[in-house]
Amino acid sequence: MGLPNASGDLSTEVEVDAFRRLFPLRFYEKHLLESIRPDARPLGRARETTIALGAVASANGSALAKIGSTTMLAAIKMEVMTPSLETPDEGCIGLLPLAARFPVSLSLLKTPGRPAEAAPVVAKQLSDTILSSGMINLKELSLVSGKAAWMAYLDIYCLDADGALFDTALLSAVAAFSHLEIPVVSLNDDGKIVLSEEQGLSDREPVNKEKRKINLSSVPFSLTCVLHKNYILADPTAEEESIMDTIVTVVLDSSSQLVSLQKPGGTVLAYTSAIQDCIALTRQRVKELQKILEEAISGMEVD
Repeated sequence: MGLPNASGDLSTEVEVDAFRRLFPLRFYEKHLLESIRPDARPLGRARETTIALGAVASANGSALAKIGSTTMLAAIKMEVMTPSLETPDEGCIGLLPLAARFPVSLSLLKTPGRPAEAAPVVAKQLSDTILSSGMINLKELSLVSGKAAWMAYLDIYCLDADGALFDTALLSAVAAFSHLEIPVVSLNDDGKIVLSEEQGLSDREPVNKEKRKINLSSVPFSLTCVLHKNYILADPTAEEESIMDTIVTVVLDSSSQLVSLQKPGGTVLAYTSAIQDCIALTRQRVKELQKILEEAISGMEVD
């Protein structure tokens, strides 16, 4: 059976859809020959990306991130804790076994066609990325040395899954921390540090004078690519990930320094030139994401 021309031999939308379902790889290869994808994107272009800060009113920091149809909601809740003896001047972010200092809870993938096992994989990758990037100085979460510090619980929920799950989860987490405000705390009658607003202690001398942002440095951004023969497709959809199973995810920080590079198997060998091309695409993508995040932050300040 010859390869039909989607614009000629396949005369109706129904026939095109049937061919796409029966021969998905051949359908894509026809487009790849013309350096275009079925959604009309060039091979190196990411999908439309948006960030909405403050999506969860009850959280201390939150963000809704969308890359194409993939949608992640990140929310951060701050609580006062007693720091460990080993790190008396540091706070913590979460408390789950998958990462001792930066656990992430991901309620992921109820979408048909993607296994729920992807959730802990994405969570572990996200934990490792934020830790290794040094984005957050845990000393900024200290309140009273050896006595009180902040614990930030980060929860990320996948509302829609259509490829590039890690990229969207990381973007939502970074945006939520950009939106995060550290609450005001005071000493109660027992000498314990508590949230002033919750305990009605607004008349007490606060331990920290006002709500404040945390300083973020070396902020990580990522781009996932799929490799097929000599082609590199940036920001793949779920369909593209399932058809072309060789995936490379590059994480760079805001200074374009390499944070991590992952290639979890696949049939295509990742030659040095292919990796370099993926990194070059990621550098371009980081600039795009930085601009989108800056615009979201500016929009919040205006509001």
